[in-house]
Amino acid sequence: MSDTTRRPRKPGKPYRRPKKDPVRVLAFEALRAVDERDAYANLVLPPLLRKAREQGDFDGRDAALATELVYGTLRRQGTYDAVISACVDRPLREVDPPVLDVLSLGVHQLLGTRIPTHAAVSASVELARVVLGDGRAKFVNAVLRKVAQDDLDGWIQRVAPPYDDDPEEHLAVVHSHPRWVVSALWDSLGGGRAGIERLLEADNERPEVTLVARPGRATTEELLGEEAAVPGRWSPYAVRLAEGGEPGAIEAVREGRAGVQDEGSQLVALALANAPLDGPDEKWLDGCAGPGGKAALLGALAAERGAMLLASEKQPHRAGLVAKALAGNPGPYQVIAADGTRPAWRAGSFDRVLVDVPCTGLGALRRRPEARWRRRPEDLEGFGPLQRELLRAALESVRVGGVVGYATCSPHLAETRAVVDDVLKHGAAGELVDARPLLPGVPELGEGPDVQLWPHLHGTDAMYLALIRRVG
Repeated sequence: MSDTTRRPRKPGKPYRRPKKDPVRVLAFEALRAVDERDAYANLVLPPLLRKAREQGDFDGRDAALATELVYGTLRRQGTYDAVISACVDRPLREVDPPVLDVLSLGVHQLLGTRIPTHAAVSASVELARVVLGDGRAKFVNAVLRKVAQDDLDGWIQRVAPPYDDDPEEHLAVVHSHPRWVVSALWDSLGGGRAGIERLLEADNERPEVTLVARPGRATTEELLGEEAAVPGRWSPYAVRLAEGGEPGAIEAVREGRAGVQDEGSQLVALALANAPLDGPDEKWLDGCAGPGGKAALLGALAAERGAMLLASEKQPHRAGLVAKALAGNPGPYQVIAADGTRPAWRAGSFDRVLVDVPCTGLGALRRRPEARWRRRPEDLEGFGPLQRELLRAALESVRVGGVVGYATCSPHLAETRAVVDDVLKHGAAGELVDARPLLPGVPELGEGPDVQLWPHLHGTDAMYLALIRRVG
């Protein structure tokens, strides 16, 4: 007899079937997909929610709770692991991953939400009975009752080392980031304790949904007519949706005339498009175009000037996403599947080139909280050579007097300034252009000439941009 069907042994006590809670079962399924398949929650969760709505299991409040349970658990995983470790009699690696997922969901309800203690424990135990069986549900019950004896602040006092003893480990536990990520972000940010704490806190906040009105196809005025829409902070094409806003319900988004795009990504594309040039301005290249958000904005901006955009993406399926994003662009464009390190075009063909290179993604931890637990310091060794090759190829692809924009969604110095400095130092004929005047109105952009955006300062992903003019 399996664990899921075994009856309690107490005489005289009738067996009760576990009650299935669709919200918590869905949250558990999403966490299992993230853990088992290295899936991303922002890709896994929407189809699960859509299916639940179609089956009549969910309303808007249920979807909001399921989303909070999944993202809240992933964001605070490091803190919750430390709490659970203090409440079990074995190393966490010896706890079965499905059991750990149920425990983490329960701990989040206890320490990270306003759900009453008794409801958080009973709902988690009931979930364990459904997905794990009665035997392991007893273990879940015992652990969560220990967790429920204190609140989040109390647990942090118990499981995090004092700041004065070990600043990085203290911040890692309190703000739920791997220690090496805390160290890397601190190096990139500079300064004292206040700045890094604000950054780590911002990484754990739910990001706003930001839309882009693609020039010539939609306007911000049209998007601002939607419920819960407010103007963007920095980009003239940005509109933010207040909590609960659904992009898929907006006609312009469904038609591809507008899209979902972080304001930091919009600023990168705008800065490149507005950088001063010597000579003609007719041919633009997006050399790492997938999945197509920046390419769609660049294509629309190019069309306004009578310029043509070539969007190149190595992976054919991602090139398909780029083509979808650009479909209906008002000006000339072409999408190809090509390797940016082996250009399929002649040297010096373009006036403007963007390379938003593959990176660790440490600048988008608000949107992909699980990425912080997957990345390792050694990943930098794999990305570094590719980033340098792509930048060198971009500088060869632009004509003398033209401009290259090197961008990453990572603030790690090994992926930003180190790459640019190394390429320019070893033979590439280029000079840095001050990017700060090309982001008008955006405060705290540093000493330049490159730009690093930050979630806690600008409300954007931590995008990096260096603009380089080819000089020979």
